Amino acid sequence: MWRSLLIMLLMSFLVNTYAQPAKDYEFKPVPFTSVQINDHFWKPRIETNKKVTIPYAFRKCEETGRIENFAIAGGLKTGKFNSTYPFDDSDVYKIIEGASYSLISQPDKKLDRYLDSLITLIAAAQEDDGYIMTWRTIDPQKPPTTWSGTAERWSDLDNGHELYNLGHMYEAAVAHYQATNKRSFLDVAIKSANLVYDVFGPGKKEGYPGHQEIEIGLVKLYRLTKEPKYLELAKLFLDRRGHRPFKEKGTLWETGKYWQNHLPVIEQTEAVGHAVRANYMYTAMADIAALTGNSAYLNAIQKIWENMVNKKLYLTGGVGAAGHGEAYWENYDLPNADAYCETCAAIANVFWNHRMFLLTGEAKYIDVLERSLYNGLISGVSLHGDRFFYTNRLESKGEERSEWFSCACCPSNVSRFVPSVSGYIYALQEDNLFVNLYIGSEGNFKINGKALKIIQETQYPWNGDIKLILKPSRKQLINLYLRLPGWAQNKPVPGDLYQYLNPSDQKPMVKINGKPMELNVQNSYIKISRQWQKNDMIELSLPMQIQRVIAHDQVVDDRGKVALEYGPIVYCAEWPDNQGKVSNLILPDAIELQTEFQPDLLHGILTLTGTVPAFYPVENGTALITRNQAFNAIPYYAWAHRGKGEMSVWLPRSVADIKIIPQVMDEK
Repeated sequence: MWRSLLIMLLMSFLVNTYAQPAKDYEFKPVPFTSVQINDHFWKPRIETNKKVTIPYAFRKCEETGRIENFAIAGGLKTGKFNSTYPFDDSDVYKIIEGASYSLISQPDKKLDRYLDSLITLIAAAQEDDGYIMTWRTIDPQKPPTTWSGTAERWSDLDNGHELYNLGHMYEAAVAHYQATNKRSFLDVAIKSANLVYDVFGPGKKEGYPGHQEIEIGLVKLYRLTKEPKYLELAKLFLDRRGHRPFKEKGTLWETGKYWQNHLPVIEQTEAVGHAVRANYMYTAMADIAALTGNSAYLNAIQKIWENMVNKKLYLTGGVGAAGHGEAYWENYDLPNADAYCETCAAIANVFWNHRMFLLTGEAKYIDVLERSLYNGLISGVSLHGDRFFYTNRLESKGEERSEWFSCACCPSNVSRFVPSVSGYIYALQEDNLFVNLYIGSEGNFKINGKALKIIQETQYPWNGDIKLILKPSRKQLINLYLRLPGWAQNKPVPGDLYQYLNPSDQKPMVKINGKPMELNVQNSYIKISRQWQKNDMIELSLPMQIQRVIAHDQVVDDRGKVALEYGPIVYCAEWPDNQGKVSNLILPDAIELQTEFQPDLLHGILTLTGTVPAFYPVENGTALITRNQAFNAIPYYAWAHRGKGEMSVWLPRSVADIKIIPQVMDEK
């Protein structure tokens, strides 16, 4: 009997310690592999990413030695570590992830073979015990930077990026396995993850990554392999944070806020420090909250989210105001000309907000996701796919997109994100289907085990008319939830950081099979419950009009200014459309503006046009005169394609608000 009792106790211990948690996200995303985008807005971007951005990024990795580093570390070539940073390995991993996603939706034998060749190099660079970090394998006595760490492994976890690199490798390996069913890269990742667990697992080295990312990668490995220790280690890395002694006051680094180390993660209430690190951490916390039912994690990231949305979010959905530390800054400190808004931070903001929705089913998180997606994220890559922004300012005197960066995290991040956009359109919860984004597409998936095809037709974001055609395999009860965007409810953002100057009185409309229906709005979703039959059609009309946006008065840089939106799109004034200058423009509240679609401009955009006053110096340069001139605004994401010149999202509302008169006179 005692042996039976011992076995039961041992089984109980193993179940409680290692068993796969029964919990997960209550709201399940429909995988991007189940939805094919075929619209005018996103399909060309996905095609450009596959045909231009991914090959271009791989070529740049070849030219800059990032790929050669793996060959040298693997003994296949001789040479030195020949790129710039200790995290350069991660760029190769991220592009492989994006290429794998592209393979899932569009098989490509040439790309498949190229990935095989890269994975061969990566496998060769992995040391016998699973360790992989090319610079340290090539020559541990010569770190690429002063903050890369020493020859000893794991010697600078705050800045050395060993664990950060591995997180991106794990994500890429999972994506490659899902795309090809080949284990070549997955086996490398598993071997590495097992080593990391042996080094950092319970009772071992009390370390954690300075740049969060491995936590996300470990969760993805766990989901694929069902190996509990990967989830355990991801949570362990998070729970170890905030227990080191730091100063109460001082710089981001002195307080530990730069790394989000200033407090245990469950005690944090404010978005602080390096914005990409922060948003990756909040993303991982959401994953682990879902998988373990950890309410303390959820409570913490909800409080942090409230702080971000109400006090630290740019109108474009960008985050991270401070270039010094690439960081979240003080509440309401949102400068325009000095805005940092790293492209990677916008991508991470989408990851975080999507997971917040999956945890809660609340539309407000999709509102923020959509704002980042259509504005501060896609602004980071050119329409041609081979020029990039690292930072995304809201005011400029003349920036140009770059071909590449020595720190190339943003181009590689864009390349992996764009192919996955279709995974954000739909979500499921039992017999509830949530339509979160309006993108022309065709989806095929199952609800409660029954097949459903759904076709979405729309000219969104230029038009608010959306047609949904449902094709269930047989008559089926489905609760359909159509997201009513915040902008369609006179709420540009969930909080009070921004508001519309003149709220619209237009209302959304819905027809089912041509017949208008009374709206049942629940938590910003239009709910339609019925037994759906093949070819049932829903027509949703969202009221779109030009909206003037004003900011909270505590946002000093935006006082007395106004910005423009149309649907989910934030607009800007750029020099080529406004007589070569923007800083002399005024946009009075009473000025009427119109929309005009220009199919031949910037790959087809809707512009906002009108006539506004502009200030010019007179002959002697001692005074200013006012002239009325044609005004044109373009979508913010499309700026910086036509040479160097001025751009601004926020414009003065009156003469009293213009702050550039001395500058205008000095220029004369």
